[in-house]
Amino acid sequence: MTLAWIALLPFLGALAPALTIRLGRNACALATGLVTATALVLLLSLAPQVMAGEVVSTRIAWFPTLGLNFNLFLDALGLMFAGMILGIGLLVIIYARFYLNKSDPMGRFFAFLLLFQGAMVGIVLSDNILLLLVFWELTSLSSFLLIGYWRHLPEGRQGARMALTITGMGGLSLIGGLLMLGQIVGSYDLSVILQSGEAIQASPMYLPALLLILGGCFTKSAQFPFHFWLPHAMAAPTPVSAYLHSATMVKAGIFLLARLWPALSGTEAWFYLVGGVGLFTMVFAAIVALFKDDLKGLLAYSTISHLGMLTFLFGLGTPAAAVAGVFHIINHATFKAALFMNAGIVDHEVGTRDLHKLGGLYTLMPIAATLAVLAGAAMAGIPPLNGFISKEMMLEEAVQASAFGLPWLIPVMVMVGILFSAAYAFRYVVGVYFGPKRESYPAKPHDAPFGMWAPSALLVILAVAIGLAPALVAGPLVNAVAAAVTGGAAGEKHLALWHGFNLPLAMSLAAVVGGVILLSLHRPAARIWTALGLPDAKTLFDRTVAAGAGAARKTTELVHNGSLQRYLAMIMGAALLVAVGGFLSAPHVEGLRPTLAAPGAAIVAWVLLVGGTAAVVLGHRQRYLALIFISVIGLVVSLGFVYLSAPDLALTQISVEVVTILLLLLALNLMPKTSPVESSRARRTRDGVLATVGGLGMAAATWALLRRDGPASISEFHWANSYSGGGGTNVVNVILVDFRGFDTFGEIIVLGIAALTIFALLETADRGASGQRLANWMPDQRRSPERHPMMLVVATRLLLPLASVVGLYIFLRGHNEPGGGFIAGLVVSIALLMQYMASGYAWSNRRLPADHHALIGFGVTVAALTGVVSMMLGAPFLKSAYEYVSIPLIGDVGLSSALAFDIGVAFTVVGAVMLALHHLSGVAGRAEKLPPNDLPMDVDPSRPPPTPAPAPAPGGAGA
Repeated sequence: MTLAWIALLPFLGALAPALTIRLGRNACALATGLVTATALVLLLSLAPQVMAGEVVSTRIAWFPTLGLNFNLFLDALGLMFAGMILGIGLLVIIYARFYLNKSDPMGRFFAFLLLFQGAMVGIVLSDNILLLLVFWELTSLSSFLLIGYWRHLPEGRQGARMALTITGMGGLSLIGGLLMLGQIVGSYDLSVILQSGEAIQASPMYLPALLLILGGCFTKSAQFPFHFWLPHAMAAPTPVSAYLHSATMVKAGIFLLARLWPALSGTEAWFYLVGGVGLFTMVFAAIVALFKDDLKGLLAYSTISHLGMLTFLFGLGTPAAAVAGVFHIINHATFKAALFMNAGIVDHEVGTRDLHKLGGLYTLMPIAATLAVLAGAAMAGIPPLNGFISKEMMLEEAVQASAFGLPWLIPVMVMVGILFSAAYAFRYVVGVYFGPKRESYPAKPHDAPFGMWAPSALLVILAVAIGLAPALVAGPLVNAVAAAVTGGAAGEKHLALWHGFNLPLAMSLAAVVGGVILLSLHRPAARIWTALGLPDAKTLFDRTVAAGAGAARKTTELVHNGSLQRYLAMIMGAALLVAVGGFLSAPHVEGLRPTLAAPGAAIVAWVLLVGGTAAVVLGHRQRYLALIFISVIGLVVSLGFVYLSAPDLALTQISVEVVTILLLLLALNLMPKTSPVESSRARRTRDGVLATVGGLGMAAATWALLRRDGPASISEFHWANSYSGGGGTNVVNVILVDFRGFDTFGEIIVLGIAALTIFALLETADRGASGQRLANWMPDQRRSPERHPMMLVVATRLLLPLASVVGLYIFLRGHNEPGGGFIAGLVVSIALLMQYMASGYAWSNRRLPADHHALIGFGVTVAALTGVVSMMLGAPFLKSAYEYVSIPLIGDVGLSSALAFDIGVAFTVVGAVMLALHHLSGVAGRAEKLPPNDLPMDVDPSRPPPTPAPAPAPGGAGA
């Protein structure tokens, strides 16, 4: 479980900085550092086993049916990358403590940093490609948060969006490629895939899988033409650049190339795709880096160039090149992270990163200058530093490589790349620290605090130590990692600073001399570069995004024009095309089951059903009349359920019909009684054709299904196991609360959401344009003088207790007889709804001041807790537990946990109906402009009768 703790500690520890920031910045940084240091110590505790050749693994079942398991393994490759992620991460935490301004929310920064750290560690430790994909996408999301940390800066927000767009697209490509790889091998475990190289390369899916996987690797590691996101990600704080863009995130693609090297390398496609893209990126980015005036921009393109060099080395496909790639991964992480920190020190202390405003800082910032000279020399490949050794190893492999039958092509391109690499490294060092001092700087230059330069110094010391004693400091690790990458094909490689006089040394010396010459000619070269006017990748990206957004907007406006008829017509038309296509493309045989004679009652019901449907279509403009026809359809459907021996469904249908019709009556009260003609004849014809064809198609499909002999219905299983498995004889209810209780749970959640949607729509009905319409609303028909008729009031009073008892009865017997929580909730809702209709909302609400939101929440919570308790007891979610107890004089009484679930269902139903009624009634009351009535009926029994007027005297006034 140690591996699991290493992978999960950064995620769990992300809470630490968010909590400890209240104790101060030092406490926040200390807590963050302790999280990373703990994970690093756990990792180092496994290092002896791994260096001895063992592979440490942890396997935890997660979603085994999907092939997604929390499987982790640690070999030498994973040890190296995890060590860099955690080790450099610890240094970056120390650096960031002193770099971040007091106004920067440090707790949020470190929380994002730990999330990213956990995602990267997860990638390098994953032994399941689906798990690797989860962590891969987490790196994109967490890096988005880190790059956009300074969200008040437009360039920060744009850089974060660009990085997420490019790496996110690459992630989608990688998902497809790895899934294809898993399908080829028949396993999603990396340890199995790595041993199946021959089967993978022999598969016809090898090339598509390779292209998709490389899409993910190239975008994450900023290879051409996906390189442009990395320079714009430099808008992030420098600690982010030092961590993400030199040592970790951009190395994720390189790691995956190294990890999959045994399974994918060795083919011509791998050589030309991986090696070619890497070599071109190396040369192109080195040239661009020389002409960047921003320090982080220069370092960003230098990073792209070195990532191209690593990609090129792994693309060569030879074990020796893989060893050189492994060694350069370590070297690049040391000097490049140190240089990014150095650039941050310059920006922090001098106030600018512009090379045109810098120079002569060696005497003003001697510590930073010394570190920059050493790190820059390592990047340029100057002996006796580590960059020189891995550059020599790369040159040795390059001079032996040939492409397109041209043995000189690769060495020449590599030579150009290392020449420009030396030039931009010299420019960084000379342009910042040497030359004449300037008369003024944006801020007074001085060396940074110890906490800022110490992490950089430690990395520089490591670069020097590897260069002076490579076999002692890095040799064992490089050989172990190379063996893990190549499957032992690389053998033991003796790392040494001196290999004698040879062609690679001559090329290296020529590159250094050429770099000095290029630096001396930088000004005229820069003018030529500017005059070329090469297209900017960011501009092309922005134009592509704008064009895509414009096309999407036009398509949306064309399709989503607000016409519900159009949407339904498109959906129905597409469904019909799919159905007709499926019917015509597959053989079909007419069913042979005999038909039964239709009884007269069924024929009458069918005529009523068809007639009601036709009446709704023909009379839909008369809204009340259409509602009556709809109720007829619902009643006939209920009778159909009764005829087919489905009393539960019949009760539910009738209850739903009553509630729906009553609520619709209340809603239609505020609408015109007739709807205008809004559709043209052509549109109505189209809709009629679609409806007719769709209806006939469904009828034909139903007829064909009923005529055929098929496999045994699942209903037989439910009949056989309803009592023994769910403790109830009402099969329908047992299905709803046990066998398919999760469906019911989802349905009550949807019901609650629907009620909350009505609440959200009507809550603001008295404001804005809708409020103005309510204020101007006038009834289009005469209103009855009796708002609350006495007969209706008396009848509903008598029915309320009776309906409540019936609802309780239906609820209690639901597990064994027709009934249940849903029907009971509807019955009680109807009884309460009738009170509101008879006596008015104000009178009813005063006597039943329930919080309908709380009712919905209580119902869903009770239903959820029922399932949780089942899981805690080791049973599936919502599995019923039941027991029959004998009570004297009463007999056996069944007690089932499904009763609690049904309680939740009933409360949710009542809450949803009453919430809808509450707001519909409120809107109606505001529209009617009548004072709320708190009397049970229109006659107030407490008011004395009016005094009759005196009768006129006989004979009239003139008598």
